[in-house]
Amino acid sequence: MTDFPTARFRLLSGQIKAVIWAVIAMLAIAPFASATAQVGGFGGVEPNINARFVAESDTPKAGETVNLALLMTPKPTWHGYWINPGDAGIPTTLDWTVPEGVSVGELRYPVPETLIIAGIMNYVYEGEYALLLPVTLSEDLAPGTVLPLSVKAEWLACTDEVCVPENQTLNFTLTVGDGAIDDARKGRFDAWRGNLPAPLGSEAQYSVSGETVRIAIPLPNSVELEDVYFFSETDGIIDYSAPQKLMRGDDMLIIETGAYGAGEGVMQGVLRIGEHRGLSLTAKDAGEAAFAGFADGASDILGNGKGGADLALGESSLTIFFIAFGGAVLGGLLLNIFPCVFPILSLKAISLAKAGGAASEARRDALAYTAGIILFCLLLGGAMLGLRALGAEIGWGFQLQDPRIIFVLLILFTGIALNLAGLFEFGTVSVGNDLANKGGAQGAFWTGALAALVATPCSAPFMAGAMGAAILLPPAAGLLIFVGLGLGLALPFLLLGFIPALRKMMPKPGAWMDKFRKIMAVPMFFSVLALIWLLGQQIGNDGLLLALAGALSFALFLWWYGVRQRGGSVRSWLPVAPAFAAALAALLLLPLGGAVSGSVGVSSNETLASEPFSYDTLASLRSDGRPVFAYFTADWCITCKANEATALQRTATADAFAAADVTVLKGDWTRQDAEITRYLEEHGRSGVPLYVYYAPGGEPQILPQVLTVDTLTALVS
Repeated sequence: MTDFPTARFRLLSGQIKAVIWAVIAMLAIAPFASATAQVGGFGGVEPNINARFVAESDTPKAGETVNLALLMTPKPTWHGYWINPGDAGIPTTLDWTVPEGVSVGELRYPVPETLIIAGIMNYVYEGEYALLLPVTLSEDLAPGTVLPLSVKAEWLACTDEVCVPENQTLNFTLTVGDGAIDDARKGRFDAWRGNLPAPLGSEAQYSVSGETVRIAIPLPNSVELEDVYFFSETDGIIDYSAPQKLMRGDDMLIIETGAYGAGEGVMQGVLRIGEHRGLSLTAKDAGEAAFAGFADGASDILGNGKGGADLALGESSLTIFFIAFGGAVLGGLLLNIFPCVFPILSLKAISLAKAGGAASEARRDALAYTAGIILFCLLLGGAMLGLRALGAEIGWGFQLQDPRIIFVLLILFTGIALNLAGLFEFGTVSVGNDLANKGGAQGAFWTGALAALVATPCSAPFMAGAMGAAILLPPAAGLLIFVGLGLGLALPFLLLGFIPALRKMMPKPGAWMDKFRKIMAVPMFFSVLALIWLLGQQIGNDGLLLALAGALSFALFLWWYGVRQRGGSVRSWLPVAPAFAAALAALLLLPLGGAVSGSVGVSSNETLASEPFSYDTLASLRSDGRPVFAYFTADWCITCKANEATALQRTATADAFAAADVTVLKGDWTRQDAEITRYLEEHGRSGVPLYVYYAPGGEPQILPQVLTVDTLTALVS
């Protein structure tokens, strides 16, 4: 077992984080003595990490080995450490007292997790974990012999703010017997063994060149990887807090990270390849020459998942970033033709033509409009990335999985549609609409924010891939993807503001503008109908009735407001207060559960019958050698519904799939579903739609976001 100092805080020269941890270390000195005295035997003080031993068999057989588990249970917010704790921490140590004829092996640690605090990388366990070790009995021990074992265990328990050294003396007995293991305990140990890293079986190589370490790990390309990260058990070679760049090709995984030292010939470690899955390996120093041209035939793997440090944007990553950025711009541009966004854009363009102002004013308004859109997209994107960082499994469109947000959009769209229809004029109806109705840069800014807000129910082609890249890239690069989305959404008005020739093509102001405005109310009313349908899918008929009552009351009060407004009433705004009160009351009473589209079992009311998606179902079908088509949709996804109407739910598609015995799995993401979110992430997507075809024994094939019947039938032809 690797020997680590009792308190090890690696000071990385010239970095402020060393000073921070030095202060933490000094603060930890004060409670050290008292904590050790109190926690030893625990003296009535409950430990922050509770430890106890569990034996796989209480009656092990003489001459055989029994497994023990040191079960560690941290309190919420507390964590323990791996054999190599990283930049800071202390591993668990055991001091045994055992009778003659008993020998105890070394601790075996499960695959750890990464935790960064103030830039310091920690290799930890934040939930319950089990350290396994073998106990071997001599053949000379007689049946019925009672074996008292005692161990003094020491460990470090930490939160993000404080660390407490703890120790406990654990006493237990084993009785020499027949080695019987009951099924329940065998199941627990099988689960704990499953969390241990498996031996790689092949030798890896590494090389230190200046400030860079490269590790070459033989690994077939067919091995599925998720949340990849390399934990070095050998101290002094890699910089734990440095980002890890991953490359893969020719059945070889290359890890490139920062160097801390030259090493001593051999490096041991664990390669995490998935949740609680890893491979233990030994890498020998092969020198720089062994890595000459190592990138040939390899490709970057975007993201090291929850590996803590941000992914360094390598050359290939930059290429993917620019592709994703371009997809976001194009997707945002296409949003302008969606029924909820187009009226806002067209009316703002007409107001620009009507104003007939100077070119400088047109450019100012275009920039303000763009700023409003981009800031709102950044706000929404930042919220998504922030919630994901806190552990929420969400993606683009997460806000539409909450019926309360859909109801708020329903009220907003209803108000906009009635205003466009001429039922009333925006004045003091709301702060946001009042600001949007203002002239100049202020009005343009809030109109942009409004355009971005009403675009939230839409998911245009090219957006899903771009949003998927946004959650894999470092936060700063991810936020730039949302800037690209806002830029695409703002692009038409931005071009109008900066290209005089386009403004000259706008029709001259006249009476037709009022008619055009009323015509624009039609797509907004269609958007209202779509939101009503979506709300009904989520909360059922009873909940929908309440929502409609609130929306209808809101509309009636706005109609009353319009009547008073046209009559010249001094206090025409009085109905506004009860209008919003009715909407607020409905919002507070709105049920959060109810009908969810997509029922259990095979759908029989669709041309292309499907089963609900699950990992187990997919794995079972693939193991049976069945072709599988998996598609992921949501009731609020317009692109999804268009594909279903024009390509999926067509007789030609259904007949072709039936002839090829293709099983169709449908993942309905209308409401939050962690399993579907994980699947989307695995395929580089942050939202729907996603279409994947599994040929028997083949690799998954991701299809375009816009489908045709020919695209689908060609899969099985």
